[in-house]
Amino acid sequence: MKLPMTLSTGLSTAALLLGMSSHALAVDLEFYFPVAVGGKAADTIQALTDEYLAANEGVNIDAVYAGSYGDTVTKALTASRGGKPPQLSVILSVDMFTLIDEDVIIPFDELVDSEEDQAWLDSFYPAFMANSQTGGKTYGIPFQRSTPVLYWNKEAFAEAGLDPETPPTSWEETIEMGKKLVQRDGNGNVTRWGVRIPSSGFPYWLFQGLTTQNGATLANAEGNQTNFDDPKVVEALEYLVELSTEHGVMAPGIVEWGATPKAFFEEQTAMMWTSTGNLTNVRENAPFDFGVGLLPGNESFGAPTGGGNFYIFRESSDEQKQAAFDFVQWITSPDQAAKWSIATGYVAPSPAAWETVDMQAYAADFPPALIARDQLEYAVAELSTYENQRVTGILNDALAAAITGSKAPAEALAEAQSKADAILKTYR
Repeated sequence: MKLPMTLSTGLSTAALLLGMSSHALAVDLEFYFPVAVGGKAADTIQALTDEYLAANEGVNIDAVYAGSYGDTVTKALTASRGGKPPQLSVILSVDMFTLIDEDVIIPFDELVDSEEDQAWLDSFYPAFMANSQTGGKTYGIPFQRSTPVLYWNKEAFAEAGLDPETPPTSWEETIEMGKKLVQRDGNGNVTRWGVRIPSSGFPYWLFQGLTTQNGATLANAEGNQTNFDDPKVVEALEYLVELSTEHGVMAPGIVEWGATPKAFFEEQTAMMWTSTGNLTNVRENAPFDFGVGLLPGNESFGAPTGGGNFYIFRESSDEQKQAAFDFVQWITSPDQAAKWSIATGYVAPSPAAWETVDMQAYAADFPPALIARDQLEYAVAELSTYENQRVTGILNDALAAAITGSKAPAEALAEAQSKADAILKTYR
């Protein structure tokens, strides 16, 4: 869906209050944004954009709602190769190396020309910047960011004789509580599983929660080396498989990402792992009291960050780049970031956003919103490499092979590592 909008980077009261630089410009921008995500993303981005345009005149923004994250990066790269790139886009943070390799984006550092600009650039959580920076430069600005968290049905816990306020905090407790939470009908068929950890859609992402908890790192910071065959990675995959095959607390086979919130609402599972970007969705649709907690740990707690960054594209005029820069500064400022987080459940990407009046009131009314923020203490950069879609696809295939039983975890991961090495060796 393509909706024309008119925005401006003219001198505005909001920008002055934020201490940002503003520029009286009259330029056209094209903005790609993924809307195939949970919560109220499309409505909220429209409302924020409308708020910006109401205070400004002169810059035309053609907002292209591009579908999923994968659709958005594909469309942006195709347009760039055709000589007609967008000037601005929200694309997955893990696609940073691909965008750099294609030479289609610029570092935000090139547009920083004041102490206020630099203070803004330095204002985001380090855990989110780990997927936004490389080589000493900042290529992405955190916006639509998340971590996976644990959701649990408090009523199901109480029925099973468990403390409804105390979720599992370890792998072992997940198994112990999961067994008590499984329900069967008179014929012995499972009507409610203990836990769902999705293995479709973004299987590597939730799996990275397990590897991080087990002390493993899936890839280096330079994006040119993976560690898929690390024994700790193998152990994490064995645990994931054994939740079904040995312990019987999770449905066998591939667990669908998209169907997981619905299964939770319909009490087909007592616990689920999914994005904090589903927080508002769960709050509005769960017909029971629920809790939100850190992902259960093993050697430690741990989770990957996730979600999308703002990127500015190279094939733009200086005026377009500055206009895009000013808009990104405005929409990621504390007040706007708070509005975005409250509406969608995505994690406000800077500490200052959590200090706003609106955010403090929201957190006081709905404490689960604080869980994803607090989990950033244990968070790591989401798996990201050069040729990222190919490399993560290889890992996803290995996970599927182990989960469906066609290969042992160690065999599947050894093959994945060999294939990833073949791709990445040219980048070392």
